[in-house]
Amino acid sequence: MNRKYSSPKRSWHKVDLHIHTPASSDYHVQDVNYIDILRQAAQKNLDIIAFTDHNTVAGYRTMLNEIEDLELLERLDRMDDKEKNLLAEYRKLLGQILVLPGFEFTATFGFHILGVFSPDTPIRSIDHVLLNLNIPAKDLDNGSSTVGASTDVLTAYKAITDAGGITIAAHANSTHGIAMRGFKFGGQTKVAYTQDENLYALEVTDLSSTSRRSTSRFFNGSKPEYPRRMHCIQGSDAHRLIRDTQNTSHLGVGDRITEMLLPTADFHSVRDLLRSANFSHTRPYRGTKREIDYVRSAQQEGASIIQSFHPRITKRGGHLFSVISDVCAMANTNGGGIFVGTTSDVASPHTGVTNISRTTATLRGELSRRITPSLNCSIDSLTSRGKKVLRINVPRGDDPPYAIDDNKIFVRDESETTAAVRDEIVQLTQLARKRNKPHSELITTNPARKSRSRKIGPPRTGVEIVATEERDGTIYHTMRDLRNGNQVKNVTRASSRRLWHYAIMQRENDISMKDIKVKWQGNLGFIKQYRKGPITRTDLCQRAKDGNIRIYYGVTEDGLHGPWQKLAKTSKQSE
Repeated sequence: MNRKYSSPKRSWHKVDLHIHTPASSDYHVQDVNYIDILRQAAQKNLDIIAFTDHNTVAGYRTMLNEIEDLELLERLDRMDDKEKNLLAEYRKLLGQILVLPGFEFTATFGFHILGVFSPDTPIRSIDHVLLNLNIPAKDLDNGSSTVGASTDVLTAYKAITDAGGITIAAHANSTHGIAMRGFKFGGQTKVAYTQDENLYALEVTDLSSTSRRSTSRFFNGSKPEYPRRMHCIQGSDAHRLIRDTQNTSHLGVGDRITEMLLPTADFHSVRDLLRSANFSHTRPYRGTKREIDYVRSAQQEGASIIQSFHPRITKRGGHLFSVISDVCAMANTNGGGIFVGTTSDVASPHTGVTNISRTTATLRGELSRRITPSLNCSIDSLTSRGKKVLRINVPRGDDPPYAIDDNKIFVRDESETTAAVRDEIVQLTQLARKRNKPHSELITTNPARKSRSRKIGPPRTGVEIVATEERDGTIYHTMRDLRNGNQVKNVTRASSRRLWHYAIMQRENDISMKDIKVKWQGNLGFIKQYRKGPITRTDLCQRAKDGNIRIYYGVTEDGLHGPWQKLAKTSKQSE
């Protein structure tokens, strides 16, 4: 039965969830009142802000106490004109701007975490969270960013989330950020800190960047070791009212903010958005600057495991089914975005979508009717170079495998959508069981300790042939997907998909390693680099302890890590 889609009308709201007040001991200026912060927020047309002082909620409490004192004087009819005007201004500004209570917690190793709460949360309850995170009671109102031994990052995430708060990694890519820039260790620790289920979003300082190395692109779900796509937002981290003219990196209230597409400007709408897969419903606010062309930015990234492009969506020619297949495949893999009305070629003009409302309705109906189990995709339209382009935002499904018409199951293999084979369907079912396990069962080791003792593993994308046998004149291979470690047995030259077919052809045509020219660096070897469409791939190899040589075919840039990255770079330069 078709379901009728309906959703509340949404609008863009300006949000700054990282603002300090004079309650932070490192506040930059003197003689700032809380009404001044609200005035500046109104000047910047902000809709939602959060007071997030260091390890304290004293700033928010002070503002509430000031208002309560004024209201008491009002009830006693003892107000002078100045007090009447101040209370009236508070009421006016608080009617325009939602102010959320919160804090910026300093975890072990100095990592900073934002906890943002509903205004209905009692201040004592937020204090209790800080006490449970080992902030000393005597320091609870000091607003200091240095509090001695506190609590580890993962425990802090859980404590904030369990208390009903929004957990955000503060300035994740900068000093004291969990992306660990400048740290000599990382590895599994960084993975755990940025992928934890209790973390709602990453606050980053380069959200407007179009660089391929921007933080939001790193955590967009395309990296094999970071499969969970993260919401990335930005905040001012204001320690003053207005930007410092001498040091412009010291921002004022509302100088770096996020726009959020919300049904209403309230805490629950923000929390629900950051818990959802609606990644297109947040964007950096750029003021009077030219708006970001998100379609062009996507084209520059190209097709990938989380991104695809379709010039048209007509049923004739199978275009609509191709789009639905991508939705199914991404839900079974890492989620992603599908652009309809354009190709991945930046130089080509967009074909565009002429009737947005009708096409959107068709898509929603087809997805609702044909994909099971139910999948909640969001669809929005973007304007690029004078054309309308649809964007389908696909969540990573919680209940795989997802199927079209009950029996057609697809997976995403880097930039391609392919029909899943038996072993992949079994592995998707096992993945569903794993995702439904309690979080405590999934993290069983100390990630920092594990990262120090870790040996050089295979690249993280591409394919490896782990076994080969001949039966009745046909050669069968067991393929390992290096992105997720899944193995598929009984793959033949005739039944193999594109990258698998390439690997099998190389294996069956190579009589021995003596026929392959390898550039060795220790036990790691570079074979060759080549392009398949827009994607550059590399064939690599590695000497195992047993003396055998493992060959990794079709490794993409995302799969190169540590020594592999260095090997590929130096070998390419020497060609």
